[in-house]
Amino acid sequence: MFHSDIARLRDVSTWSISPENFDGSKGGGARAVEGTGAGCARDLGVGWKVSPSVDIAAHQVFDLASISGPARITHIWVTTHRDHWRSLVLRAHWDGADEPAIEVPLGDFFAAGWGTFAQVSSAVIAVNPHGGFNSYWPMPFAEGARLTLENLAERTATVYFQVTFETGDDVSGSGYLHAQFRRSNPLPELENHPILTKVTGQGHYVGTYLAWGVNSPGWWGEGEIKFYLDGDREFPTIAGTGTEDYFGGAWNFDVPGAGYTEFSTPYLGLPQVIRPDGLYNSQQRFGLYRWHLLDPVHFARDLTVNIQALGWQSGGRYKPLRDDIASTALFYLDRPATNRPVFPSADELAV
Repeated sequence: MFHSDIARLRDVSTWSISPENFDGSKGGGARAVEGTGAGCARDLGVGWKVSPSVDIAAHQVFDLASISGPARITHIWVTTHRDHWRSLVLRAHWDGADEPAIEVPLGDFFAAGWGTFAQVSSAVIAVNPHGGFNSYWPMPFAEGARLTLENLAERTATVYFQVTFETGDDVSGSGYLHAQFRRSNPLPELENHPILTKVTGQGHYVGTYLAWGVNSPGWWGEGEIKFYLDGDREFPTIAGTGTEDYFGGAWNFDVPGAGYTEFSTPYLGLPQVIRPDGLYNSQQRFGLYRWHLLDPVHFARDLTVNIQALGWQSGGRYKPLRDDIASTALFYLDRPATNRPVFPSADELAV
């Protein structure tokens, strides 16, 4: 997709980092003599899946990948038990920056914020049974990259992963991928949920994932998303017409006779509808994504994005809601670091 002519031969090299080759070196794979699979491979020896995964202890930060640039990450695959999807934090630092450009719970980065599996079949994110997370977001950098996972939980997380990248390509003129997470739980009275707040620089906005928990009965998606571009303050340049409209649906996602209807397409989707079970899972929860791959929102100086939570009340009036909204915003920027929100605590992330 990002190299439209897949048949064209290119003067690049492909590398991959995994627990079987921690530095991605040439000929460095499958050499492990110790690892999480050593006991299983005791009769077979080296080369027989000795090190397929890593154990990340409670409160430990683990280096997934350290790469010298210039290079471009082309694919990330990772899986772990779903109990860890919100308590593992994915971070990416580009070109030696102290501050991460990506800082998102693992599940939310892969459009799986509720800790429950739902199939996602999009162009850049695929979530496959049962929790195989795949990212095809291009991640170019000029000097180096460091990807980490931090375990915020009180118990060890076993993680399988593979990070594939290319060297030899021209990455000049490319933006750095950023991803920021925010949660309003509950959304304060008469306030918009902030998806992105006054990011400065030149870039383009490329994606939104929302994990939306409904805290009251009735329809919840009348709210508009707004993009404030290049000096917009009170009023935005881009204003949507409704939440389901922005995510490519219509009429409340309600197919007559079927109710809320899940869908997953290359660029937008409602892949997850979690219905009340009559006991402890008492509220409806939804997962929605939109990838602006063909329609990126360009900005030259600054960008702010927010979304309303609106339902209905008597007399055909809008009803401001106080729902649980967690957002992941993805954008490319002309610099490796920018202002970002304070990351929530483990308790604030819990679902």
